[in-house]
Amino acid sequence: MLRIISTFGRLLLTAMGQTLLLALYGLFFACIIGMIVGIMSVLRSRACRFVAAVFVNLIRGVPMIVLAYFIFFGVPYLWNTILGVGGMTLSALHAGSICLALNCGAYMAEIIRAGIESVDVGQMEAARSLGLPWWRAMHRVVLPQAIRTMIPSIINQFIITLKDTSILSVIGFPELVNTAKNVVAATFMSFQTWAIVGLMYLIVILLLQRAAKVLERRLKYGAQ
Repeated sequence: MLRIISTFGRLLLTAMGQTLLLALYGLFFACIIGMIVGIMSVLRSRACRFVAAVFVNLIRGVPMIVLAYFIFFGVPYLWNTILGVGGMTLSALHAGSICLALNCGAYMAEIIRAGIESVDVGQMEAARSLGLPWWRAMHRVVLPQAIRTMIPSIINQFIITLKDTSILSVIGFPELVNTAKNVVAATFMSFQTWAIVGLMYLIVILLLQRAAKVLERRLKYGAQ
């Protein structure tokens, strides 16, 4: 194990950084997608609610590995061959970020929808009675209260997204699991390598869980 750490430690740390970077990219765009779809799901418009429901059910119903293959191989093929435009390529980082953003965005949409619905309806009615338009009332009154309940779930979703990055080794992204496979192939030390990788994931996830608990306590204290 010490031999692996001394020889491949820097490589594994770099791969851990790539994993965190990919997870951050995915979560950033997932928050945007989730906010849009989550708000659409609470609108009065049946068309908006229908589109939001189709997106959430479609993305959550497709295994992430299938989604990753489709984005990495299928989208360029569709663009270049079927549409006949040509010239489109997706790097593993871009395809992985899109895959994570869509997958995580579907779950984020449900978190945001539940957060909005947890706010008392009277808050929106009171804001509208003061003359605020619906969008401003949502932005100024409802969302700030909903975010307090959403933050712990968002951090938990980030942890899940971080672990889901391991699936993207199938498209060749140099994240931690893919790099670990190369280390195993070079050293034939399977048990030691995967033990180190598991420990690295465990340390990062425990730190994130700790941050989630601290943030949750501060939000509860601030709400009092």
